[in-house]
Amino acid sequence: MTSPLVIPIFIPHSGCPHQCAFCNQSIITSRKKCLPAREEIDEIIGQYLGYRAHRSRVELAFFGGTFLGLADQDIVGLLERIRPYIEDHTIHAIRCSTRPDTITEQKLDLIAPYGVSLVELGVQSMADVVLERANRGHTCFDTCQAIDLLKAYKLKVGVQVMVGLPGDTRDQLLASTRQVADLAPDVARIYPLMVLRGSLLAQWYRDGSYSPLGLDQSVGLVKEMVKIFEQANVKVIRMGLQASEMMEDKTQVLAGPWHPAFGHLVLSALVYDQVCEKLENFQDSPENRGRHILLSVHSRFESRLRGDKNSNLTKLTKAYPGIVFSIQTNDSLPPGRVDIQKSATRV
Repeated sequence: MTSPLVIPIFIPHSGCPHQCAFCNQSIITSRKKCLPAREEIDEIIGQYLGYRAHRSRVELAFFGGTFLGLADQDIVGLLERIRPYIEDHTIHAIRCSTRPDTITEQKLDLIAPYGVSLVELGVQSMADVVLERANRGHTCFDTCQAIDLLKAYKLKVGVQVMVGLPGDTRDQLLASTRQVADLAPDVARIYPLMVLRGSLLAQWYRDGSYSPLGLDQSVGLVKEMVKIFEQANVKVIRMGLQASEMMEDKTQVLAGPWHPAFGHLVLSALVYDQVCEKLENFQDSPENRGRHILLSVHSRFESRLRGDKNSNLTKLTKAYPGIVFSIQTNDSLPPGRVDIQKSATRV
């Protein structure tokens, strides 16, 4: 099924009761704190509809800030601006992101008439000690309650979780991910923590009380998180922050595991693990031992198999010295699967 066109409307910081230790939404979205005017929303919708191409479904998403933390009149005002697009089927559904502690029956009743189909929760962690350290202002219990209530209202649930939070550990992070996955959300986003100018985290980074994750470490942790979500049939729809000029600005993003193709790095790491697992079984068979091995993959997934700048092939050569690896595409294979066989000749 083709993914829908998602039109983002940013409301940075709006509706937030306070600022989290890591947060500076104005940097992430390149916007200052304010609600968009009708004319601005119309302009954004018109612009993104030009990217629709063959996609049959269009959704609008209120991102940044805390949508259900807004005053009721502001929530209704924004949704009323989208109502004509819903009524003429230009836009088919609305998404919004919010905090778990804003999910109440009153708020869900308020948005019920407007075509909201999915609510994404800024869960970040299920460890209360980590949430407290990050000044989140909500608890693990709030998340559990929120997801139960959203499901009772027949709304789809998204979760946003973070890797690299102050005070977090690998074991605690993966336990938290399992706890989120057990709540059976529909989709998940995973964000590595960046040190943003103007945040409390930036102060901790400068005084040495916080050290951000390295890129390889972050990719390795997110890879394990993706495995947990996939095993629970939770679709991971984003890994890493959206690339932008602002994210490349080192005066704004002070530190952290930034990479413009972070998700690709994670997906390539997952393919590398798959190949290594298959190689161990393949090489155990005496008739398969040899110096030349051919890796076959669907053409859409060749870049994942190769890795960033052929990094997977480089790692395979180091991990299996004396073996020459080559790649061929085979579109009869299911996307994502890698087949292994002996190569008759060196390629």
